[in-house]
Amino acid sequence: MMIVLWPAFLMACAATGLVFSLVDPMELIIFDERLQMHTTGVYTIGFFAFWLLGILSSGLTVLLVQKAR
Repeated sequence: MMIVLWPAFLMACAATGLVFSLVDPMELIIFDERLQMHTTGVYTIGFFAFWLLGILSSGLTVLLVQKAR
């Protein structure tokens, strides 16, 4: 399980740092509405979204490597 979670966590850290160094959370607009959340909440949701994407990517890689053997 850590083979999937650890690389996903590291990439979520890097992706969060990169995205939020370029995008101001208070400038985000979703469905034509300005986001009404605290900055920390936006960072947290962004981190977990990136982590979930990393988990899916790493999990798919592990699955494909196991099928190839």
